Amino acid sequence: MDEKNQVKRKLKQRHITMIALGGTIGTGLFLTSGATISQAGPFGSVLAYVFIGIMVYFVMTSLGEMATYFPTSGSFSDYGSRYVDPAFGFALGWNYWLNGAITIAVDLTTAGLITQFWFPHVHAWIFSGVATLLIFVINILSVRAFGETEYWLSTIKVITIFLFLVVGIAIIWASLTGKYDANLVVKNLTVGNHGFVGGLTGFIGVLLIAGFSFQGTELLGVTAGESENPEQTIPKAMNSIFWRILLFYIFTIIVIAAVINYKDPRLLNPNSTAVMSPFTIVFKKIGFAFAASVMNAVILTSVVSSANSVMYASTRILYALGQDHGAPKMFGRTAKNGIPVLALLATSVVCFITFLTGIFGTQIYLFLVDLSSLTGFLAWLGISISHIRFRRAYVVQGGKIDALPYKAKWFPFGPLLALLMTAAIMINLDPAQLFSAQWGQALATYAALPVFILLYFGYKWTHNTKIIPLEAIDLRREK
Repeated sequence: MDEKNQVKRKLKQRHITMIALGGTIGTGLFLTSGATISQAGPFGSVLAYVFIGIMVYFVMTSLGEMATYFPTSGSFSDYGSRYVDPAFGFALGWNYWLNGAITIAVDLTTAGLITQFWFPHVHAWIFSGVATLLIFVINILSVRAFGETEYWLSTIKVITIFLFLVVGIAIIWASLTGKYDANLVVKNLTVGNHGFVGGLTGFIGVLLIAGFSFQGTELLGVTAGESENPEQTIPKAMNSIFWRILLFYIFTIIVIAAVINYKDPRLLNPNSTAVMSPFTIVFKKIGFAFAASVMNAVILTSVVSSANSVMYASTRILYALGQDHGAPKMFGRTAKNGIPVLALLATSVVCFITFLTGIFGTQIYLFLVDLSSLTGFLAWLGISISHIRFRRAYVVQGGKIDALPYKAKWFPFGPLLALLMTAAIMINLDPAQLFSAQWGQALATYAALPVFILLYFGYKWTHNTKIIPLEAIDLRREK
């Protein structure tokens, strides 16, 4: 092992917990949650988040088992190479790097859109560019400095969501008891087809957006490579993170759906002209203009924090690919402080895709959300497959399940269910496109699939790799 070009194990449990929260609570909750309500209605959107939440739970338990057994910054890219096929790990790694680059682009574009609240006549891409520079500077510092920054930014998010829920529940209670706009909640929750808009097609169509909201939970696997004590910190962080995220999302969606009508033109949708965060709309609706401005500032900070976490993860994946000859070797090098600077630079350059949305509007923005979601689903699919192979190989080679540092619950039901749910959603990404003449749009939505297939078979053909037999899988706990 090249000791010179190694990342530093400087992240504590509190850092890891908040980094994972920071990568998840961001654009999906603060902006695109409005799109799910707009397209599927209040109950359709809540059901979508519950559905995705169950799937992600099993994905996370699978990742937790592998990350505590073999902590590595390459995470599921390394797991795919070790437990399935080197070509599979190669494709997973590049897919996730692409996912990260697109997700950062979405987050930074969101930052630009949010600033329109204060500066409606200034081009959003200018603020996106400033945010890009900011997260680059944060990520080029030491990993401990990054961890501290993300810890405090994510803490602000958690406090903000808690306060929002308190205010939102108070509004709902006041409405139901007739003290404030007595018809508000009942009307908003029963509009459309009794709370469902677009029927089954509408529900399936927003699963991808809901999936985008949960992306970032897998950051735990990446942070394992820089955790001081992954066998203790990863299981603890994972067990607490998922339930907090699930509760935050479901309760927040309920509050938004109850207070905002799904036809509100300020909610994100393909025809939006003046997009506003549902959080900000709620505060403006009850007349707290100053509070809305403060909330918008917090949301802006949160979105930048989300991009910051994803930048960290994407950089580490590209670094791992460089270390394992899946990318040019220069990306596997680190500076003296353990930061893979060239990998960071490459990831940052790709983020200039944010400017496209500044030019072409919300339609391109929503396309990026769909594309990012699909690449994220591919990563989750890879985690489930890798875990099934890992556990089977572990048993075949004589390992005792009780000796695992962390055991995934409900194996093999959990990863199999997650695998099937992920595959089903990927196949039915956008039913409206599949059963219409919108083939160009459908091709764009599904673009990540052929890219993944080309990466997999291209590597397989050039390196003549095969699926590794269970008895030959490398189960050593060090590289």
